Amino acid sequence: MTWLFSCCTARAGPVRELIILGTASQVPTRQRSQNGYLLRWDDQGILFDPGEGAQRQLMLAGASASDITRICITHFHGDHCLGLPGIIQRLSLDKVAHEVPVHYPASGAEYFSRLRHATVFLDLAVIKDDPIVADGPIAPELTVRKLNHPTECYGYRLQEPPQRRMVPQLLAAHGIHGPAVGKMQREGTLDGVSLEQVSEPRPGQSMAFVMDTGWCDAAIELARDVDLLVIESTFLSTEESLAAEAGHLTAGQAGQIAALAGARKLVLTHFSQRYQDASAFAAEAAQHFGGDIVVAEDLMRVTVPKR
Repeated sequence: MTWLFSCCTARAGPVRELIILGTASQVPTRQRSQNGYLLRWDDQGILFDPGEGAQRQLMLAGASASDITRICITHFHGDHCLGLPGIIQRLSLDKVAHEVPVHYPASGAEYFSRLRHATVFLDLAVIKDDPIVADGPIAPELTVRKLNHPTECYGYRLQEPPQRRMVPQLLAAHGIHGPAVGKMQREGTLDGVSLEQVSEPRPGQSMAFVMDTGWCDAAIELARDVDLLVIESTFLSTEESLAAEAGHLTAGQAGQIAALAGARKLVLTHFSQRYQDASAFAAEAAQHFGGDIVVAEDLMRVTVPKR
């Protein structure tokens, strides 16, 4: 088990990493900005729950509006969406040409409309309004499940399709080498040899984003066998009754969900302002979860574990 508190180093070229823009629940603090998370997934940039100050945090993290290819809102409490007007207006200001779908609970359509057109600006962004009406797939590789919170709230799961890994020994046994390997991968067969004969299954990478929820089966299912689980841990177990009343999790419960789901790396975030030192969150989660635990800090980068 490893407890990770320092930033991970960014890599050149295609990457799969989470850039944490903010980690505070409800209100920002002197040390923490409101929620915000940019998932870099190869050439995609999925922005989750941009809270107040997300535009500035994006800049401080070394990212830009043009990196955003999709926006996912879990629900319409302010700490998860008040940064949306600034982000959308920045997309317009920077003349980002590609379409940016925005997913959000359909019951919050009025709130989305207000945020989308919060002020006067030259509206050039290509925003695709894509409300969520039920559990299930909402985009290629992206599914949602309704969580347990006082207002309608959805968690997200990104799942890469399973692929196959070429096995050098099997390729050599069939005399396949050089450019022929690429041809085999593209076409699936070569001179009577099938792809299955020279490769082995490789599960796709996955990530789950679970914010603002009390204990529920949907959180566990979203996190099932994921490589990276980003989950709220608003309170410590000393406030478990308060967490249940408000529709939130404790760090211990977040650890239990990760363990039951078989997640590989756990990112704890969305901390209540009552806690000045978040180190106790890792210790509490570790009572239940034996994998890597990351206590999120603003502007931290967390790499998605490789398969």
